[in-house]
Amino acid sequence: MASSKIRCGVAGVGSLGQHHARIYASLPGAELTGIFETNDARAAEICAKYCCRRFATLDELGAACDAVSVVVPTDRHAEVALPLLARGAHLLIEKPLCASLEEAERVLAAARAAARIVQVGHIEHFNPVMSFLEKEIDAPRYITAERLAPYQMRGTEVGVVLDLMIHDIGIVLALVKSPIEKIDSVGVTVLSQSEDIANARIQFKNGCVANLSASRMSTKKAREIRIFQGDAYLSLDFMNQAGHLVRKSDILDYGLKMKMGLVKAGDLSALPVREIPIEKGEPLALELAHFVDSVARAQEPKVGGALGKSALEVAITITEQIRAGKDRTE
Repeated sequence: MASSKIRCGVAGVGSLGQHHARIYASLPGAELTGIFETNDARAAEICAKYCCRRFATLDELGAACDAVSVVVPTDRHAEVALPLLARGAHLLIEKPLCASLEEAERVLAAARAAARIVQVGHIEHFNPVMSFLEKEIDAPRYITAERLAPYQMRGTEVGVVLDLMIHDIGIVLALVKSPIEKIDSVGVTVLSQSEDIANARIQFKNGCVANLSASRMSTKKAREIRIFQGDAYLSLDFMNQAGHLVRKSDILDYGLKMKMGLVKAGDLSALPVREIPIEKGEPLALELAHFVDSVARAQEPKVGGALGKSALEVAITITEQIRAGKDRTE
């Protein structure tokens, strides 16, 4: 690179894109070169706040930047990503990668042809909770994940599976590391044109089962996961970056103490539950720092196009099952 800092841009500085701009402007290895934004008032606000330039076209933004975040509605990802790749920019594309597998293939093919990096914004992979899971989990047998959010118009160009559940799909695929054998899904449309509540049961070839639930009709926010494996049970909260675990060895020790009369049977206060020490951090800042570093080092990012495409494929399978079930009942 000509400059010691990676020249970064953001295509779309709405509710999430503005935070991409904020973080690029503060990252030591990056400089916020400019933005592409169709809303005049928002563009003026961000440019004034972070002393960056507003580019008139995606072509100009791509030519001026080494790396660009694509933070537009999902159904416009391919349309925005392709001209940026053509101008040689590395991309961080917010999840999901695209609205369809066909569009995802086009984007990834363009990235390969241009020898450019595509990182997909599965932000939970940069949550300190995920860092703990990656070290602790080696043979999960059963996983439950719940992701709840209040209804809002942003994101409703796709269903709740592509909007919310895809986070947990990506997490589960990364932890289980086994081909999928079977998927069973159900969903309900409430306010939008597609499913707003969904549940999917994913059975893997290695025997692990994951049960994922997502809703954007909740009165509260929640992002929780529970994992059972042969030697431990873990319960973690992605939102509050906290959790606890119970190890099998501790349970056996607890049972022995009961037999010896050292603890009373049924005394749950003596159950060996360990609080997990998780070093808190802003996942988006960690994600963008990793992206900038990947571009600087010309190395494949942690969440590259392959994982992004795999998660999209599973999400689309779930969505299609839900729609097929809805069609049968109408």
